[in-house]
Amino acid sequence: MKTGIVLEGGALRTIFSSGVCDGLLEADLLPDYVIGVSAGIAYGVSYVSRQFGRNLEILTKYANDKRYMSKRNLLRPDNRCYFGLRFTYEEIPNDLVPFDYEAFAAFPGEVEAVVTDLETGGPLYRPVPRRDEQFTLLQATCAMPLLFPIFYLDGIPCLDGGSSDGIPWKRAFEMGCDRVVVVLTRERSYRREPEKLQPLIDLRYHKYPKFCETMRHRAERYNACREELFRLEREGKVILLAPHSTRGFSRIEKDVDKIRALWQDGYEAGKARAQEIRSFWEKK
Repeated sequence: MKTGIVLEGGALRTIFSSGVCDGLLEADLLPDYVIGVSAGIAYGVSYVSRQFGRNLEILTKYANDKRYMSKRNLLRPDNRCYFGLRFTYEEIPNDLVPFDYEAFAAFPGEVEAVVTDLETGGPLYRPVPRRDEQFTLLQATCAMPLLFPIFYLDGIPCLDGGSSDGIPWKRAFEMGCDRVVVVLTRERSYRREPEKLQPLIDLRYHKYPKFCETMRHRAERYNACREELFRLEREGKVILLAPHSTRGFSRIEKDVDKIRALWQDGYEAGKARAQEIRSFWEKK
């Protein structure tokens, strides 16, 4: 038997997942396998390192700090990203809100992140290094099209894993998990609409036609993925957790009260379903 947790991305909406994970941490619940996409795994490593409340602390302290998020970061030649890359992925974890590398390294299970290969348009699944003080893979999985530069992993041009595999639950089963918990960052009624910025994506990434095609069909693929998940939930094969509502919550949200409220929604969901998840993961 192998247990797993899947963490959807969604930029700052992923604070819901952090709340869920904090609720599970209080119940001393960690699976054998963790996979996430974009901020799902960027935040999820704090779950693996058992750092309760760390992501909430980061966002409540820095969501309104221009070093963290601002348009001026996009204009900096050494950054070219809405997020301040060095500040977010180096200064915060290494100095300001320290990441526990030792606890992360001690985790006995597997941790994977998803990135999108621009040349094939498909997903790549990479193990998260246990000690990388630049968090290069986590930068790549979070690299939203148009808002981040392209990252090269072993020479492969990559962007946001959510572009090709927004909820990587199939990967969890492929990796041998038979007890999978999936944390969504959109309410159950949500349906993704076709990409409004597709013309800009086609222009910006014209060298990568397969990636542009992936983005063109992203919404229908994502919605079908969720429908399949809901079917598996009805069959008792997965446990799903989702926020009550993300209406009015931006993926680059700066309202600290909204951030705390969405974390609280996740935390209460994690606590409320901890025993159910424990029984599910321990089921013979």
